[in-house]
Amino acid sequence: MIDGKTRTCGLIGNPVEHTMSPLIHNMLAEKLDIPMVYVPFLVEEDLAKAIEGAWHLNLLGLNVTVPYKSQVMDSLVDCHELAAKIGAVNTLVRKEKGFKGYNTDISGLYRAMSSEGISIQGETVIVLGAGGAARAVAFLLASYGASQVYLLNRSLSKAQEVAREVNQAFEKECIQAMALTDYQRLPEEPMLCIQATSVGLAPQVDKAVIEEEDFYRRIHTGYDLIYRPSRTRFMQLVERCGGRAYHGLKMLLYQGVEAFELWNKVKIEEALALEIYERMKGEMGIEE
Repeated sequence: MIDGKTRTCGLIGNPVEHTMSPLIHNMLAEKLDIPMVYVPFLVEEDLAKAIEGAWHLNLLGLNVTVPYKSQVMDSLVDCHELAAKIGAVNTLVRKEKGFKGYNTDISGLYRAMSSEGISIQGETVIVLGAGGAARAVAFLLASYGASQVYLLNRSLSKAQEVAREVNQAFEKECIQAMALTDYQRLPEEPMLCIQATSVGLAPQVDKAVIEEEDFYRRIHTGYDLIYRPSRTRFMQLVERCGGRAYHGLKMLLYQGVEAFELWNKVKIEEALALEIYERMKGEMGIEE
């Protein structure tokens, strides 16, 4: 029942038509009997005016998706420390004079990996890519104590730039940049690998950023940030060479859960989060 006490949250970005976020937040609100409704808002231009308008309309909070995760930071009154380091925000929480920015993509990824029993502390990790997603993953790994991170990218200079930024932010040399073609120089030991490129998304569903099987024999666990398709070429190659492989749908779930918790000052029980995850899988036709 929507009435005068109902608070509004939503997603801003371009495009927003195919988002699954309303399913997550509206189901949480219903299950917890919280008077909140969540809707997508297409913002094609004038982002600053959209943020200002959202605050004046008394919106409780917003999620932010592409292409605005960095640009939105100019419209905030405050920003969480890790989000400021990363240079990207995906969640806005209403404060007295504006919105404070957080990055629940990162905390959501950590929570998703933890739920699968994937450890970061002390691990040697490969990250594929050096774009915005890979940069955020590198910050996550440094923040949660990975011992060594190899950042592999087609453009070595771009990977070097990300490695330099993360190493400087944490005042330690834990990120090492490498060209994709130099993967043979990686240690021949089982490692965690996070796939953070767009390779594997439609129309490239039959491709992986690295195809050679000797690379995948170095991976004990592969985590692909892509969740559609639910079994990417990267995941297939990891499993073919004896490793465990996961898609990114739980990351989508938990970044939403973390945002909901920030807006409503609640803690979501794991059983409820997993109930919503099953609903998300059903909507996507995923069988595991």
